[in-house]
Amino acid sequence: MQGYEELIVGLDIGTTKICAVVGEVTANGIDIVGVGSHPSIGLRKGVVVNIESTVNSIKKAIEEAEIMAGCEITSVYAGIAGGHIKGFNSQGIIAVKGGEVTQHDIKRVIDAAQAIAIPTDREVIHTIPQEFIVDDQEGIQDPLGMHGVRLEVKVHIVTGAVTSAHNIIKCANRAGLDVCDIVLESLASGEAVLTQEEKDLGVALIDFGGGTTDLAIFNDKGIKHTSVLALGGNNLTNDIAVGLRTPRGEAEKIKIKYGTCLSRTIKKEETIEIPGVGGRRPRTLPRQILGEILEPRVEEIFTLVNREIYRADMEDMINSGVVITGGSSLLEGVIDIAESIFNLPTRMGKPSGIGGLVDIVNSPMYATGVGLVLYGAHAKPKRKFRIRDSNIFDRVMARMQKWFKEII
Repeated sequence: MQGYEELIVGLDIGTTKICAVVGEVTANGIDIVGVGSHPSIGLRKGVVVNIESTVNSIKKAIEEAEIMAGCEITSVYAGIAGGHIKGFNSQGIIAVKGGEVTQHDIKRVIDAAQAIAIPTDREVIHTIPQEFIVDDQEGIQDPLGMHGVRLEVKVHIVTGAVTSAHNIIKCANRAGLDVCDIVLESLASGEAVLTQEEKDLGVALIDFGGGTTDLAIFNDKGIKHTSVLALGGNNLTNDIAVGLRTPRGEAEKIKIKYGTCLSRTIKKEETIEIPGVGGRRPRTLPRQILGEILEPRVEEIFTLVNREIYRADMEDMINSGVVITGGSSLLEGVIDIAESIFNLPTRMGKPSGIGGLVDIVNSPMYATGVGLVLYGAHAKPKRKFRIRDSNIFDRVMARMQKWFKEII
């Protein structure tokens, strides 16, 4: 970075758009100083399927953000999503040496919680402590310096496919960027749109994106559950394209301009013009048909999310309600459908707690990008991933050699 003391860049690599958000760390918090966005054509359901197309889209989004911020971007915090993401809870326990909990003890107990069998084609993306327990004293957020003989920790572990994570890093590297960290997109969105009161009381965050719908449940200052559903706004667009027999590009425009999930609110005399396929003449249809196409699909997506909440036995942890963010949440009637499915108070999540270009990013579309910046501001320690010519085995061997040296 040039021209600023400390800049943090969030790179939201989404299915429909790639968005770069530049934040400057100030004495009062984070100021957004640049935003760049470009359509994404190299991803499907949150997973990279075309390296070259994704690299070109990243470059264009980064260039736009660089021009707006007046700086050179060299490193980013990248978001990850997709149906391959899996989250589960684990627990670790150790004996405390010396009777007082040290930073080394905290690291050891978290490592103990991570010591579980994970398939070779998956890797840990996040290990998030939920609470520490010192000699049966529960609910401790930071046990450093406390006296005790036994230390336990409950953690939430998020894993993803090795190939998907490394393709994201590879795309960023080929665009000339270092990746400081890979962050689960729903976790990043939570940083931007949730209040501390909601996290304490219990809230379900639903990131309703183009390729995926991500669920994250927060309670008692910690994250309790995560999951990713491989359905999103693109499925709505595809339903419109098939149902109205129109090209996908036109279906997306129709969805944005006329789309609604509440067919009962549409007046019977309202009509929309549908472009034809292959040079056929456009047709005029009642707008009611559009509502009848979108409403059942949105209901299906939220019903599947609700089923996941009950499957995880988390329904009693969502005391403050539901927050929906992501570009697809802008569709008219989404909040009403969600309230009827979840039977909980629901609101739209927009980025908050930031300064600078607030008007530009004041939309659910930018929740993940802004959240990645906020995550990066709090992340410790800073690290960088770079693949280029090396492969995963070289990096694993280097880590093991360093580990053995520390032991010896």
